[in-house]
Order: sequence, then C-alpha cells, then structure tokens
Amino acid sequence: MKKTLTFLLGALLLPAFSSCLSEEEKLWNDYEDWRNANDSWLSEQVVSGKYQKVVPAWNQDISVNMRWLNDRSKTEGNLTPLYTSTVDVKYKGWLYDGTPFDSSYLQTDSIATLKLTGLIAGWVIAMEQMRVGDRVEVLVPYEAAYGSSSVGKILPYSVLRFEMELRDIPAYEIK
Repeated sequence: MKKTLTFLLGALLLPAFSSCLSEEEKLWNDYEDWRNANDSWLSEQVVSGKYQKVVPAWNQDISVNMRWLNDRSKTEGNLTPLYTSTVDVKYKGWLYDGTPFDSSYLQTDSIATLKLTGLIAGWVIAMEQMRVGDRVEVLVPYEAAYGSSSVGKILPYSVLRFEMELRDIPAYEIK
C-alpha cells in the first residue's frame, strides 16, 4: 500500500515539478537532439581546418567561422562596411543538414539591400571582415544567429551556413 501511495504521489507531483522549468529550459530539453546534431556538425567543419574563427572585439562570447571563396588580394583596398552601413549582397542560407531557408537569388536581380543594424550578429561579424567584392562561406553558431528562437524553417539552436558576396556599400560615408 505504501509503495502504491508513493508511486501515485510521485506521479501527481512530477508534472508540478516539470512545470517549474522555464520556457528556455523546456526548449533546451525539447531540442536536445537537434542542438547536439548542429553542434557536432559545426565541430566537424571547424576541425577540417577550412575555416577561420572570427571573434568580434565588441562581444568576445560569440564568433563565426569564415572561409574566403575569392582571392583577397583582388579586393585589397576596397571598402569594408561599418555597423551603420547598408549593404548590397547576394546570399544563400542553409541549415546544417543542407535544408535551404533563404536566398537573395529568389529576387529579380538576386541582390538584397540590407541594413547591418537589422541583421543577426553572425552577419555583422562576417561583414566587418569583408571588403566589396569578397565572397565567403560563413558558419554561424546559434548563439550568433537566432538562439532559442524559431524563425520560418529555422528551428531553435540552429547553426546557419551562408554563402555571401558583398557587392556594394551604397552611400558609404565615414563619420
């Protein structure tokens, strides 16, 4: 009888304790397999040695991994965007498993005009390293992307992979 009573009491209290988890903790637990798969894939890519880790001076807790797809000597001396810049870029974005989620190539001229202040931290970090004419592949850990948020096809804790080309910085000005 005591065992049955203990079991019933435990069964009744378990939901009460689990409801004490914050939304963030629930998401962390619910997306554990997805998060682990993303983290493992990112680690494999970084270990490959193809990418350079870039940590911004303005936040030492986040980073991206970049690989240049062009000869940087050919863009030497070209403009680099400021945080307040608007940029013209061509890009494609995929989840770690190859699922596409966004692309400027879906637009008529395939060039997107974007204000850096409205982009995820991973894009800002990458753009700060680029010069007009550079093409890069960027791996953005979830901490520098959407974190625990879900946006369209992007699930919480998603590592994002982009191919980006900085085409222009319209109205560039130095203040």
